[in-house]
Amino acid sequence: MVIRPNSFLLLIFVFILLIIYFRWLEKRAIFYPDAKLEFFPKDVGLNFKDCFFKTEDGLRLHGWFIPSDGANYTILFCHGNAGNISHRLEKILFFHQLGCNVFIFDYRGYGQSEGSPSEKGLYLDAESAYNHLAFTGITGSWVIGYGESIGSAVIIDLASRYKMAALILEGGFSCARDMARHIYPFVPYWVFSVRFDSINKIKSINIPKLIIHSLDDEIVPYKLSQRLYQAAPTPKEFFTIRGSHNLCFFESETLLRQKVQDFLASLSK
Repeated sequence: MVIRPNSFLLLIFVFILLIIYFRWLEKRAIFYPDAKLEFFPKDVGLNFKDCFFKTEDGLRLHGWFIPSDGANYTILFCHGNAGNISHRLEKILFFHQLGCNVFIFDYRGYGQSEGSPSEKGLYLDAESAYNHLAFTGITGSWVIGYGESIGSAVIIDLASRYKMAALILEGGFSCARDMARHIYPFVPYWVFSVRFDSINKIKSINIPKLIIHSLDDEIVPYKLSQRLYQAAPTPKEFFTIRGSHNLCFFESETLLRQKVQDFLASLSK
């Protein structure tokens, strides 16, 4: 069969349109920012400080610092792809009750933070949050990175480049390629732009790691978190919980509290 020049050009045009469409769909499928802060730490009885800081590319980000009396460690909290920091009060309270300071921030485009989210942008945002902590006197030796869902990829990237005491990952995944194959099995991966290549980045992270995943997770397959765990060097732990992707933390909170408490205690030995 001979393809005429005009037909060939039409195929190229359609092909380019498909790539543009999938790239547009990709961003809308990954990031669900909410600008309105609906709740505040004071609503659950916690003191907090509003923090504003600049990214390397000049954006103004917003976060909260929630102190805990006598805390040795500060949780650097990278949240998931939807909502904003005001939707994480229960988890903030969880870590506070375990004796940790918490520094949670909104990525660009979320809450009161400027800009529009992107993979590279989220990495810059986490780096800026880390540097803000350092500026206030909290160095990496006393920082525990916590990432939920897509936030796991963000905190893994940060920990691969900056010093931390430990990592806690909840509902994470190996890489964007594996997620794309799960969600869009008939679409070639190379049409997507995001990588979130946690499986390779975690190979260089030698600090203690606690990886948490629900066996019932309907969004991020359990096997992708296991794959991440298998690629990680020791010291590491994998902890299985139950419940849906967004509710497993709360449905398994009693078990999680004991596990995280034990993990924190092990860091001081």
